[in-house]
Amino acid sequence: MTGAVVSLYGIHRTFRMGDVSVPVLHDVSLDIGEGECVAVIGPSGSGKSSLMNLVGLLDRPDSGQVLIEGIETGRLTPDRRAMLRNRRIGFVFQSYNLLSRHTALANVQLPLLYAGVGRSERRRRGEQALEAVGLAHRAGHLPSRLSGGEQQRVAIARALVTDPGILLADEPTGALDSRTGSEIIGLFHGLNRAGRTILLITHDPGVAAQCGRVVRLLDGRIVSDCQQAVRGLRERRA
Repeated sequence: MTGAVVSLYGIHRTFRMGDVSVPVLHDVSLDIGEGECVAVIGPSGSGKSSLMNLVGLLDRPDSGQVLIEGIETGRLTPDRRAMLRNRRIGFVFQSYNLLSRHTALANVQLPLLYAGVGRSERRRRGEQALEAVGLAHRAGHLPSRLSGGEQQRVAIARALVTDPGILLADEPTGALDSRTGSEIIGLFHGLNRAGRTILLITHDPGVAAQCGRVVRLLDGRIVSDCQQAVRGLRERRA
């Protein structure tokens, strides 16, 4: 770990539901170092996904600062925020979020299309990303022809295709059976060993136990932040 790639300082976030204000994060401060794998765990409504959305620049805090690789993102224009998000942050969601009428390869290439990358380079990098998750042979298949685990691998390939340094995963095994979920966590193991910083949102203590650090949220506050001596993501080198 050579320095913080994600820093949150004094974050407060409240949502409005009609005339009611619903606070979701209270004075949250957190540093995530380069190459770390951090699990954020807590019950439903604890603020896990809201935290991820702030780190992923999908939302802004009401107060406080969000720094990505030393850049204070609150000062960026919407276009600059979108550019930073597209180039430096990859997202993996529980529901996969694949376009049903597009092949696996076309889904993986989407971030490159938005970035203005040419067709031949998009194809090369898309195929490379599918190869990295073991799905090169399924490149031409629609999501409906893929298993849940395969769809999640396509989603991971899509997150990797821009070569981001930071990977955000929101309940990536929540919709999978235990065997397939273990395979996906194994894939994250390899990505972390390769040097990617991973923030993994989960409600599953078994998944969190495989990360080197666990941050617990309760009612929008960090109640614990513990390093773990586990055979986890960066420590599994055998």
